[in-house]
Amino acid sequence: MGGVQRHGYGGTPALRYRYRVAGGVLLAVHLLVLGWLALRPLTAPWVSAAHLEPLATIRADLALGPWEATRSIAAGVLPFAPLGVLLPWAGGRISASAVGSLARTVFTAVMLSLMLQVVRSGVMGQVLDVDALLLNVTGVTVAHLAVVPALRARLRRRAEARPARAPRREEADRGLTPTIPRVGIAP
Repeated sequence: MGGVQRHGYGGTPALRYRYRVAGGVLLAVHLLVLGWLALRPLTAPWVSAAHLEPLATIRADLALGPWEATRSIAAGVLPFAPLGVLLPWAGGRISASAVGSLARTVFTAVMLSLMLQVVRSGVMGQVLDVDALLLNVTGVTVAHLAVVPALRARLRRRAEARPARAPRREEADRGLTPTIPRVGIAP
């Protein structure tokens, strides 16, 4: 490797920075849309009590039939699912451990979903639902497991296949030891 650090999305530091900024912008936009959709007041003739029994809402949805259950469960899983990809993307590390990345992503999703559920309970027509929290986190976990490990492996292979570059003038001026790419040692 010859002193070249392998972190970020590979390539130049400017390219890694652009990837992280793009991920951060997409994450912010997604969270804004998600917050707007979840925190809109609903007009309802009555408001039920908070649903605090785990899996009670999902069982009730399943009792309505397969079509209604699929629609209702998908409505709980899909809105948060992009966070499973956007959170690690905004973090910008391809060399992160798979388990650590999943743990960080799921923890962040739990905190965001919990915060949204608590705030949502104060909006007219909205109630706290523990099953919504479970479905949100399930969506994030499935999306993360389905996309992030394969994408990171692909980016790592691409970064390793790229030939080592000669240090720039600015790097040499900062005291970094230049390496000879074909030899891999300092002169």
